[in-house]
Amino acid sequence: MTTTTATRTDRLGLRAERLNKVPMVILSFWIIKVLCTTIGETAADYLNDTLGLGLTTTTLVMSVLLVAALVVQFRVHRYLPPVYWVAVVLISILGTLITDNLTDRFGVPLEITTTVFAIVLAGVFAVWYAMERTLSIHTIFTTRREAFYWLAVLFTFALGTAAGDLTAERFGLGYGPSILLFGALIAAVAAAHYGLRLDAITSFWLAYILTRPLGASIGDYLSQPTDDGGLGLGTTLTTALFLATIVGLVAFLTVTGRDQDRPEETSAGREHRRSLAAPEPVRDEV
Repeated sequence: MTTTTATRTDRLGLRAERLNKVPMVILSFWIIKVLCTTIGETAADYLNDTLGLGLTTTTLVMSVLLVAALVVQFRVHRYLPPVYWVAVVLISILGTLITDNLTDRFGVPLEITTTVFAIVLAGVFAVWYAMERTLSIHTIFTTRREAFYWLAVLFTFALGTAAGDLTAERFGLGYGPSILLFGALIAAVAAAHYGLRLDAITSFWLAYILTRPLGASIGDYLSQPTDDGGLGLGTTLTTALFLATIVGLVAFLTVTGRDQDRPEETSAGREHRRSLAAPEPVRDEV
């Protein structure tokens, strides 16, 4: 079922099609998205450095977990908050690890990784649009569109990590100013959307990309030592706090269904339901 298109109608007039596989874009979506990006930054550091797993082992473990999560996500026929957001958290961590591997292990400069990821992401969007004629997340109800969606999400996280590290570390802005910078850019996108009528799809994906370096900068600011410009909370505490908040919000959305599409009903379905609800006429007994 979906609120966008329909292919057939059941006997009650309900449109029989898969529901959209992603949540509605409301305030809770952006809050959890930023929290997930922060988790992606701090959890990767926690597993790699604090637990001492190293980049290679951490990347392999996260890759396996992400594949398992995406298998479940692709198999369900509608948006389920726990399934969807587990996949987002894991893809956020893996996106961070991709950039960290290229930068720390292979010595690829952040300027190059940022540029390459931007080109790759643009390529994903181009192919997606060429094949589907839309980049809207309100129509993610086919396997191919969902595959394009998750591929785009992966590279937005990788790009955001590279761009955030580039501004905070290579350009020497620091974590606090980086938060202000990316927050201002997101505000500018919102202003362009509501004030200058920038189309919703472009606005969404620009904001989605920018929330990644914003969340990464927040995570670094909270977790990094004070000598490095952070608050010194550490990756363990920061990850635990943000993860607990995500769990609470996802549980709330699971119970209330606030971010889920509602099925459409045809006029025939409405008439049928009215007839079922109408009281039967009183007959005189003979």
